[in-house]
Amino acid sequence: MSKTHPPELKKYMDKKLSLKLNGGRKVAGILRGFDPFMNVVIDDTIEYTKDGRQNNIGMVVIRGNSIIMVEALDRI
Repeated sequence: MSKTHPPELKKYMDKKLSLKLNGGRKVAGILRGFDPFMNVVIDDTIEYTKDGRQNNIGMVVIRGNSIIMVEALDRI
């Protein structure tokens, strides 16, 4: 079994991120935590729906295998 290396997300802690998820979903919020599997905890999360609405969904945990892309919205 291969060793899992933790993702390089330390520099993004407490910064606003945009995440593209599988199924065409998109969320944005502040990174509060992560683990070696890239599961992330996002605070003050806003979900962007396909019809253009924005839903405030608070603090969420997103599984790493559903994350397609991560974009920093704050200056790093």
